[in-house]
Amino acid sequence: MTAKRSPAGSQGPLTWPDDPETVTAEDVDFEALAHVLANTCRRGGCTRQYHSVAAHAVIISEEIAALDGLEDEDRRTLALHALIANAPSAWLRGRLPDSQRAMDRTGRLASGIEGAVREAAGLDAVLGEEHGELLRFVTRMATAAESRDLLGGDAPVGAGVAFPPIKRRIRSIPPDKAAQAWLARFRALAGPDAERRGRISGSDGTGEANAAQA
Repeated sequence: MTAKRSPAGSQGPLTWPDDPETVTAEDVDFEALAHVLANTCRRGGCTRQYHSVAAHAVIISEEIAALDGLEDEDRRTLALHALIANAPSAWLRGRLPDSQRAMDRTGRLASGIEGAVREAAGLDAVLGEEHGELLRFVTRMATAAESRDLLGGDAPVGAGVAFPPIKRRIRSIPPDKAAQAWLARFRALAGPDAERRGRISGSDGTGEANAAQA
Protein backbone atom coordinates (compact mmCIF):
# COMPACT_ATOMS: atom_id res chain seq x y z
CA MET A 1 0.00 0.00 0.00
CA THR A 2 1.38 3.43 -0.94
CA ALA A 3 0.98 6.96 0.26
CA LYS A 4 -2.22 8.63 -0.81
CA ARG A 5 -2.12 11.27 -3.52
CA SER A 6 -4.23 12.89 -6.20
CA PRO A 7 -3.53 11.86 -9.81
CA ALA A 8 -0.62 13.68 -11.42
CA GLY A 9 -1.63 17.05 -12.81
CA SER A 10 -5.15 16.80 -11.38
CA GLN A 11 -7.07 19.26 -9.25
CA GLY A 12 -8.77 16.44 -7.38
CA PRO A 13 -9.25 16.20 -3.62
CA LEU A 14 -6.19 15.93 -1.43
CA THR A 15 -5.75 13.81 1.67
CA TRP A 16 -5.01 16.53 4.19
CA PRO A 17 -2.97 15.78 7.32
CA ASP A 18 -5.54 14.79 9.92
CA ASP A 19 -5.37 12.72 13.10
CA PRO A 20 -1.81 12.89 14.51
CA GLU A 21 -2.50 9.84 16.67
CA THR A 22 -2.81 7.38 13.79
CA VAL A 23 -0.47 8.57 11.03
CA THR A 24 1.15 5.85 8.92
CA ALA A 25 3.21 6.03 5.74
CA GLU A 26 0.07 5.11 3.79
CA ASP A 27 -1.66 8.27 5.03
CA VAL A 28 0.95 10.70 3.68
CA ASP A 29 -0.15 12.81 0.72
CA PHE A 30 2.93 14.82 -0.25
CA GLU A 31 0.98 17.31 -2.34
CA ALA A 32 -1.28 18.09 0.60
CA LEU A 33 1.77 18.29 2.87
CA ALA A 34 3.44 20.77 0.50
CA HIS A 35 0.40 23.05 0.58
CA VAL A 36 0.05 22.96 4.37
CA LEU A 37 3.73 23.82 4.83
CA ALA A 38 3.51 26.53 2.15
CA ASN A 39 0.47 28.07 3.86
CA THR A 40 2.19 28.07 7.25
CA CYS A 41 4.23 31.17 8.08
CA ARG A 42 7.54 30.82 9.87
CA ARG A 43 7.91 32.14 13.45
CA GLY A 44 4.16 31.91 13.99
CA GLY A 45 3.69 34.85 11.64
CA CYS A 46 5.99 37.15 13.66
CA THR A 47 7.76 38.53 10.61
CA ARG A 48 7.26 41.63 8.45
CA GLN A 49 7.26 39.58 5.25
CA TYR A 50 5.60 36.23 4.71
CA HIS A 51 8.05 33.32 4.73
CA SER A 52 6.60 29.84 4.65
CA VAL A 53 7.80 26.68 6.33
CA ALA A 54 7.94 25.09 2.86
CA ALA A 55 10.22 27.81 1.44
CA HIS A 56 12.45 27.56 4.51
CA ALA A 57 12.74 23.79 4.03
CA VAL A 58 13.67 24.17 0.36
CA ILE A 59 16.43 26.62 1.23
CA ILE A 60 17.93 24.32 3.86
CA SER A 61 17.68 21.33 1.52
CA GLU A 62 19.48 23.18 -1.25
CA GLU A 63 22.18 24.41 1.12
CA ILE A 64 22.77 20.83 2.28
CA ALA A 65 23.06 19.71 -1.34
CA ALA A 66 25.73 22.35 -1.98
CA LEU A 67 28.02 21.15 0.82
CA ASP A 68 31.39 19.60 0.08
CA GLY A 69 32.67 16.45 1.71
CA LEU A 70 29.54 14.29 1.41
CA GLU A 71 29.09 11.16 -0.65
CA ASP A 72 26.45 11.58 -3.35
CA GLU A 73 23.91 9.29 -1.67
CA ASP A 74 24.51 10.87 1.75
CA ARG A 75 24.03 14.30 0.17
CA ARG A 76 20.73 13.26 -1.43
CA THR A 77 19.27 11.58 1.63
CA LEU A 78 20.32 14.36 4.00
CA ALA A 79 18.85 16.98 1.66
CA LEU A 80 15.59 14.98 1.62
CA HIS A 81 15.62 14.73 5.41
CA ALA A 82 16.01 18.51 5.50
CA LEU A 83 13.07 19.01 3.16
CA ILE A 84 10.64 16.99 5.27
CA ALA A 85 12.03 17.91 8.70
CA ASN A 86 9.07 20.14 9.56
CA ALA A 87 6.42 17.70 8.37
CA PRO A 88 5.04 17.01 11.88
CA SER A 89 3.85 20.63 12.11
CA ALA A 90 1.30 19.88 9.36
CA TRP A 91 -0.47 17.42 11.68
CA LEU A 92 0.16 19.31 14.92
CA ARG A 93 -0.87 22.77 13.69
CA GLY A 94 -2.47 24.85 16.41
CA ARG A 95 -1.63 22.35 19.15
CA LEU A 96 0.17 24.34 21.85
CA PRO A 97 1.05 22.20 24.87
CA ASP A 98 0.06 23.88 28.13
CA SER A 99 1.77 21.47 30.51
CA GLN A 100 4.78 19.20 30.72
CA ARG A 101 2.53 16.20 30.19
CA ALA A 102 1.05 17.77 27.06
CA MET A 103 4.52 18.69 25.85
CA ASP A 104 5.71 15.11 26.28
CA ARG A 105 2.67 13.82 24.40
CA THR A 106 3.23 16.29 21.56
CA GLY A 107 6.83 15.15 21.32
CA ARG A 108 5.75 11.52 21.04
CA LEU A 109 3.22 12.38 18.36
CA ALA A 110 5.83 14.36 16.41
CA SER A 111 8.25 11.42 16.53
CA GLY A 112 5.59 9.07 15.20
CA ILE A 113 4.64 11.44 12.39
CA GLU A 114 8.27 12.00 11.49
CA GLY A 115 8.83 8.25 11.21
CA ALA A 116 5.76 7.78 8.99
CA VAL A 117 6.75 10.62 6.64
CA ARG A 118 10.32 9.36 6.39
CA GLU A 119 9.08 5.87 5.55
CA ALA A 120 6.75 7.27 2.89
CA ALA A 121 9.66 9.22 1.42
CA GLY A 122 11.81 6.09 1.29
CA LEU A 123 14.19 7.20 4.05
CA ASP A 124 15.57 5.37 7.06
CA ALA A 125 13.56 6.04 10.19
CA VAL A 126 16.53 7.46 12.10
CA LEU A 127 19.02 10.09 10.97
CA GLY A 128 22.60 9.40 12.04
CA GLU A 129 24.05 11.57 14.80
CA GLU A 130 26.72 13.21 12.62
CA HIS A 131 24.30 14.00 9.82
CA GLY A 132 21.72 15.19 12.33
CA GLU A 133 24.20 17.66 13.77
CA LEU A 134 25.10 18.89 10.29
CA LEU A 135 21.42 19.41 9.49
CA ARG A 136 20.90 21.36 12.72
CA PHE A 137 23.89 23.58 11.95
CA VAL A 138 22.71 24.45 8.43
CA THR A 139 19.18 25.04 9.76
CA ARG A 140 20.51 27.58 12.26
CA MET A 141 22.49 29.32 9.55
CA ALA A 142 19.35 29.56 7.40
CA THR A 143 17.42 30.89 10.40
CA ALA A 144 20.10 33.54 10.92
CA ALA A 145 19.72 34.57 7.26
CA GLU A 146 15.97 34.70 7.74
CA SER A 147 16.46 37.12 10.64
CA ARG A 148 18.84 39.23 8.53
CA ASP A 149 16.63 39.42 5.44
CA LEU A 150 13.04 39.26 6.69
CA LEU A 151 13.11 40.57 10.26
CA GLY A 152 15.77 43.26 10.08
CA GLY A 153 15.82 45.27 13.29
CA ASP A 154 12.92 43.24 14.67
CA ALA A 155 15.06 40.12 15.20
CA PRO A 156 15.20 39.04 18.87
CA VAL A 157 18.36 40.03 20.71
CA GLY A 158 21.00 37.36 20.27
CA ALA A 159 19.26 35.67 17.33
CA GLY A 160 21.81 33.94 15.13
CA VAL A 161 24.81 35.19 17.14
CA ALA A 162 26.51 31.78 17.25
CA PHE A 163 25.68 30.90 13.65
CA PRO A 164 26.72 32.98 10.64
CA PRO A 165 23.92 33.37 8.10
CA ILE A 166 24.05 31.60 4.77
CA LYS A 167 25.19 33.87 1.95
CA ARG A 168 22.08 33.66 -0.20
CA ARG A 169 19.42 36.30 0.31
CA ILE A 170 16.00 35.14 1.42
CA ARG A 171 12.95 36.75 -0.10
CA SER A 172 9.26 36.27 0.43
CA ILE A 173 7.41 34.14 -2.12
CA PRO A 174 3.66 33.40 -2.22
CA PRO A 175 2.33 30.09 -0.90
CA ASP A 176 1.50 28.59 -4.30
CA LYS A 177 5.06 29.16 -5.52
CA ALA A 178 6.47 27.76 -2.28
CA ALA A 179 4.36 24.61 -2.66
CA GLN A 180 5.55 24.16 -6.24
CA ALA A 181 9.17 24.60 -5.16
CA TRP A 182 8.77 22.08 -2.34
CA LEU A 183 7.17 19.49 -4.63
CA ALA A 184 9.78 20.01 -7.35
CA ARG A 185 12.53 19.57 -4.79
CA PHE A 186 10.87 16.43 -3.42
CA ARG A 187 10.62 14.98 -6.92
CA ALA A 188 14.30 15.70 -7.60
CA LEU A 189 15.45 14.08 -4.37
CA ALA A 190 13.04 11.16 -4.05
CA GLY A 191 13.77 9.95 -7.58
CA PRO A 192 11.96 7.52 -9.89
CA ASP A 193 11.59 4.83 -7.24
CA ALA A 194 9.40 7.11 -5.15
CA GLU A 195 7.35 8.01 -8.22
CA ARG A 196 6.76 4.34 -8.98
CA ARG A 197 5.60 3.88 -5.40
CA GLY A 198 3.07 6.66 -5.97
CA ARG A 199 4.50 8.81 -3.20
CA ILE A 200 5.01 11.93 -5.29
CA SER A 201 1.84 13.96 -5.55
CA GLY A 202 0.18 15.71 -8.44
CA SER A 203 3.09 17.89 -9.47
CA ASP A 204 4.18 17.98 -13.08
CA GLY A 205 7.75 18.60 -11.98
CA THR A 206 7.91 22.05 -13.54
CA GLY A 207 8.02 23.97 -10.26
CA GLU A 208 11.10 26.03 -9.67
CA ALA A 209 13.25 24.25 -7.11
CA ASN A 210 15.04 27.55 -6.56
CA ALA A 211 11.90 29.63 -6.15
CA ALA A 212 12.81 30.41 -2.53
CA GLN A 213 16.18 31.82 -3.57
CA ALA A 214 16.80 35.46 -4.37
